[in-house]
Amino acid sequence: MKEKRTVQSVKRQVAAFFRESRRMPTYEEMVALLGVKSKSVVHFWVGKLIEAEILERDSKGRLAWKQRPFSIPLVGEVAAGFPSPEEEELRDILSLDEYLVARPEASFLLQVSGDSMTGEGIMPGDLVIVEKGREPKNGDVVIAQVDDKWTMKTFRKEKGEVYLEAANPNYPLIRPRQELKLAGVVTAVVRKYHT
Repeated sequence: MKEKRTVQSVKRQVAAFFRESRRMPTYEEMVALLGVKSKSVVHFWVGKLIEAEILERDSKGRLAWKQRPFSIPLVGEVAAGFPSPEEEELRDILSLDEYLVARPEASFLLQVSGDSMTGEGIMPGDLVIVEKGREPKNGDVVIAQVDDKWTMKTFRKEKGEVYLEAANPNYPLIRPRQELKLAGVVTAVVRKYHT
């Protein structure tokens, strides 16, 4: 049986295209995507998505997401200690972007290479979310340029001296000889277990 077209079903189809292509579909592509006969029907559904504040037009008139397109249901908690009899129930809809990124305009992703931060639970292949312009506190994990070389380490400041510390005993402390530039503070780590 064919699914009745709704604003949410159209949103899901456009979001699936966006996930695959990393861009919004053109009106021409939406004709095929939605299985409709004309661009006027696409125009109708785009209007509905804008009206529902799911999409918006940017300064150049191009379609962009107003809401995060990749929300998934939050259905409860799970015990990491002893098993719990709690049943699964829908508690909320959660966008990982909104959960992990407080300031999207000042944030970027980096993929981790090397094992100097394994003691902080940051493994090779993980993605870290970095926030620019944030003042690091003692113990924050930072991305820094030390004497023209980039690294990710724990920020330490004692008695006016700044140095960087690995979270693996096989690596020495890093004390800048000439220059230390901070690119940002790591605010989250993302690990994918299976592809």
